[in-house]
Amino acid sequence: GRITGFQNGLAIAGDYMSAATLLGITSMVYFKGYDGFVYAVCFFIGWPIILFLMAERLRNLGKFTFADIASYRLDQNRIRTFAAIGSLTVVCFYLIVQMVGAGQLIQLLFGLEYNTAVTVVGILMMVYVTFGGMTATTWVQIIKACLLLGGGISLMLLTLAQFGWSFENLFTKAIESHKAGEKLMIPGSLMADPISALSLSLGLLFGTAGLPHIMMRFFTVPNAKEARKSVFVASGCIGYFFMVVCALGLMAIVIVGQNPDFYEGGNIGGKLIGGGNMPVMHLSKAVGGNLFLGFMSAVAFATILAVVSGLALAGASSIAHDIYARVIRKGTASEAEEMRVSKLSTIALGVVAVLLGIMFEKQNIAFLVGLTFGIAASTNFPILILSMYWRGLTTRGALLGGLIGLISAVSFVVLSKAVWVVVLGNATPIFPYEQPALFSMPLAFFFTWLFSVTDTSARSKIDKAGYDDQYVRSQTGIGAASASSH
Repeated sequence: GRITGFQNGLAIAGDYMSAATLLGITSMVYFKGYDGFVYAVCFFIGWPIILFLMAERLRNLGKFTFADIASYRLDQNRIRTFAAIGSLTVVCFYLIVQMVGAGQLIQLLFGLEYNTAVTVVGILMMVYVTFGGMTATTWVQIIKACLLLGGGISLMLLTLAQFGWSFENLFTKAIESHKAGEKLMIPGSLMADPISALSLSLGLLFGTAGLPHIMMRFFTVPNAKEARKSVFVASGCIGYFFMVVCALGLMAIVIVGQNPDFYEGGNIGGKLIGGGNMPVMHLSKAVGGNLFLGFMSAVAFATILAVVSGLALAGASSIAHDIYARVIRKGTASEAEEMRVSKLSTIALGVVAVLLGIMFEKQNIAFLVGLTFGIAASTNFPILILSMYWRGLTTRGALLGGLIGLISAVSFVVLSKAVWVVVLGNATPIFPYEQPALFSMPLAFFFTWLFSVTDTSARSKIDKAGYDDQYVRSQTGIGAASASSH
């Protein structure tokens, strides 16, 4: 509660501007052109939803984790358990993204084996979160956000100078250099069917509001005004950085794409050295030499370590605060016990992250983020928004609807090409689309509504009465005990 809105805004930006932003979106623009820009826009437009619908209420209602809000007026034990499972699922999928980025980056820099590189990052993250906690994680996010903005803008300016400071010149040369030609600037090459595009857009739009490590950030500021300020600052930094990243992707098409030094065997158009997520790193070497490559790599590595730390902290908090302290110990656990469980959970999450990072080595990391957001949009977002805005929500509705959202989203991802074919090695996917949100999010909302309106139990009357208390508290920021008298 001692972090200011401006500091927290930078920390949120640091959390959000991850390896997927720097490495993944630049490589997506590099390979697919305009569709990479579509990804960036979708990532960004979730922020107004958080600002106008959620930031203030989140700060007034929550204490440590998003489960504090979801369970505020519902049955504590059951909802906390579900919320913790949902958070951990999202955290594990997002950890894959960061570990893949980290592994490929260290592999490029130090020539280490990919598996060794992923293991090194996992161990570093465990040490950092175990001994540093939330304050350390916040400050590394703030420093990283400043470095990332500074490094990205410097790289853009250095490169833009080679195009005579003209974006028109840049676009013309990018179209001439890319094998797609003018189709580079036409949407649809990444997802030929509109259903996948709509599903991705929905997932990225509403998934932002369901990410546990982003939700946690609203509980570090002293009041709702600072929470709103946090989102305002974060939105400015993130929006600007996404524009920079898209420009870097186009610049890499001309400078990296035409240079045989960055391809294995010097074969232009072949396989990039270091893998498909590395165009921005090669660009930094091309325009700034080894010194600038070293700086950008350090920034990218700090980015990955910081985001992994935030994710591990969110996952560990779910286990320690929601499952252990509230469900298993029923509120009798001391803070010292909670901290001990949190540290053990961090180690367990680190091991899981390393194993998943090794499994998903070949995937584009911006694509993997899309999957993560789809799961967050189907699992956490429906319960969070309905618990804050719908009086009719009951424990049974939230639990069953949320579980259906979670199970359907994860099932669709596992049965899609990304996992069923690429990771598990099957010939054809069972689920034809690669993004789950269009199918799993409406299922979550529908079944949450259905099981709530048909709930006639004694518990449902308590849940509906609790909404009035919650509404007063979310508007005024006063405590639960005084809300009913107010």
